[in-house]
Amino acid sequence: MWQIFIRFLLLGLVSFGGPAAHIGYFRRVFVEELHWLDEQQYAATVALCQFLPGPGSSQVGFSLGYLRGGLPGAIAAFIGFTLPSFLLMYLLARFGLVLSGQPLVAAAIEGLKLLAVVVVADAVISMARQYCQQRVTATITLLTAAIVLLLPFAVVQLLVLLLAALLGRLACRTDTASSGFSSANIRWWPLWLFGVLLLLSFSGSGIWQLCSDFYQTGALVFGGGHVVLPLLQSRVAGNMDADLFLSGYALAQAVPGPMFSLAAFLGAELWQSQPLIGALLATCAIFLPGFLLVLAFNRGWQALQQRPNIAAAIAGINAAVVGLLLSALYQPVFVSAVQQPWQMALVVVGMLLLRLWKLHIVYLILGCISVSILITLIK
Repeated sequence: MWQIFIRFLLLGLVSFGGPAAHIGYFRRVFVEELHWLDEQQYAATVALCQFLPGPGSSQVGFSLGYLRGGLPGAIAAFIGFTLPSFLLMYLLARFGLVLSGQPLVAAAIEGLKLLAVVVVADAVISMARQYCQQRVTATITLLTAAIVLLLPFAVVQLLVLLLAALLGRLACRTDTASSGFSSANIRWWPLWLFGVLLLLSFSGSGIWQLCSDFYQTGALVFGGGHVVLPLLQSRVAGNMDADLFLSGYALAQAVPGPMFSLAAFLGAELWQSQPLIGALLATCAIFLPGFLLVLAFNRGWQALQQRPNIAAAIAGINAAVVGLLLSALYQPVFVSAVQQPWQMALVVVGMLLLRLWKLHIVYLILGCISVSILITLIK
């Protein structure tokens, strides 16, 4: 369990760039470096988490922890990956926004955003080689990227994944052996718990109302990341100044780890009599529904993959996931990180060192931060 916790904690410290970058980091560490699972298992995990409501990249991390160490491993992965951003958002809520405004801190964050561009681009190239070998899968990937770039809405992503599954079923071929799937492949207790808590969340007051608002958000948001903004804003509109809410949202984009860590900032601000309790409850409540759904359907998803018809559909979904990652590489990862020629040059050099020279990610982290700080000092 400690190995899982430490691995995810280290990722939580440096995983800037949003969900797409997180998926790239996870793939490089757990598929390429540690070999905890293979490319096919990883792509299937990502595909499942794209279908379910909740924080997509955190659900992927939760699933990886579960595959490695069962439920304790999943919890260790969640705590490790979320802890750095939780602590940063809580401290910023309690002690002001001074640190985030320091020039050298901002420069370090800029460097890590550039690293995120490198990592996501590397993931797109590697996954495309794996899942876009046929003309039809390459077509699905590129059309998915084009559609999502033009229509960046969560419901569009879901519809594109469903359409990709249909196209994959019709066009892709597989020799995978069949296996029996039944309702026994679904874990019912997390599904029942998810439903009961969702029903209970529509009534209550005080601290329970705080938990309910964040639980409903986690249960009803598809696409994760930035999609959570309007839902959360509607929940807290009557209890928090709009400028304070937007400040917390901006800070959540500047810290590593999941965007849903915004819940720690909001929970601390909304429950000022006991801010740490408020931050903890809000964070747990917003992540819990997505994790319960992963527990409910993970085993069934694995079983479904063994059926030829479903395997063909999943081939289409995997291609669409590459397309989603490609669109995210441009917006928000590239757009938010690269505005000047030296930044693009650093991305190019980073790709060279990562893909051709196989430089360890730790050295790339240090290099990107150092170069960004150096250029800031020169200016």
